[in-house]
Amino acid sequence: MSSALRAQIMESVKVAMRAGDALRVSTLRMMSARLKDFDIAARPKGVMEIPDAEIIAMLRGMVKSRRESEAQYRAVNRPALADKEAAEIAIIEEFLPRTLEGAALAAAVEQAIVSTEAAGPKDMGKVIAALKQAHGTDLDMGVTSALVKEKLAAR
Repeated sequence: MSSALRAQIMESVKVAMRAGDALRVSTLRMMSARLKDFDIAARPKGVMEIPDAEIIAMLRGMVKSRRESEAQYRAVNRPALADKEAAEIAIIEEFLPRTLEGAALAAAVEQAIVSTEAAGPKDMGKVIAALKQAHGTDLDMGVTSALVKEKLAAR
């Protein structure tokens, strides 16, 4: 059974090829190849295709590594390479769900802290688990964990 996100990526490759958009085709093919690598790695566990939640985590990892590369290219004054990384980020992000941000994220973190009765930084794992259960793929875990750490440190 193929996931909706997987099908969306594969269809986007075809559309980009028809449109002759070389950067988009190469980025989508890179995503597809990475997805195939993840599928192959999951086979020993009896999983033929990873679910959408794992695809989203994979895509977020790809975005994170490109953001780091973009920053490094800008730091050494390589704007063309940095711009290519930024363009790839934009393409990858099209397939990611919108994440909780700002006040909505702060409210979700506060609610998780209250519901888990977290008293300080040692309870970070409980809070993160509660957030993952309640919001799943709507969270950017890098941003979320930093906010949880900040809020728990203030307690």
